[in-house]
Amino acid sequence: MKVGLISDTHGLMRPQALEALQGCDYLIHGGDIGKPEILETLKAIAPLTVVRGNNDTDDAWASDVPHEAVLRIGEVAIYTTHILADVPKSLPDDVRVVVTGHSHRPLQQVRDGVLFINPGSAGPRRFKLPITVGMLHIDGADVRGELIELTLK
Repeated sequence: MKVGLISDTHGLMRPQALEALQGCDYLIHGGDIGKPEILETLKAIAPLTVVRGNNDTDDAWASDVPHEAVLRIGEVAIYTTHILADVPKSLPDDVRVVVTGHSHRPLQQVRDGVLFINPGSAGPRRFKLPITVGMLHIDGADVRGELIELTLK
């Protein structure tokens, strides 16, 4: 199974991000969506799990978006929230992956057997950070993360 990861679009859905996410079985948006059309575009690709970012506060549509979510794919539970500091110290035992956003910095690391992955930002460039998305490759109980830098034209 392939789970596409995108975050910090801030209202900008790049065609390169959509292309990178094609063929995914599921998608996760890690917050700072920007506008509801982003969600509709992603839902056309695959089932979507989404969390609210710290900038998704002023619009009525964002009030229905949760601050955290858990997606279960086979034997793997994936916990998602926008800000890393908001991840609970004690996660349920079946959580194997934590997806966050917020920093605009792509990152993956394993902590106590849990893969923490931030797909970075697919929206407007911030400073000199790359424009990226992420991917989870799930095979039974095995999970592998991938960070993908988008080539902008």
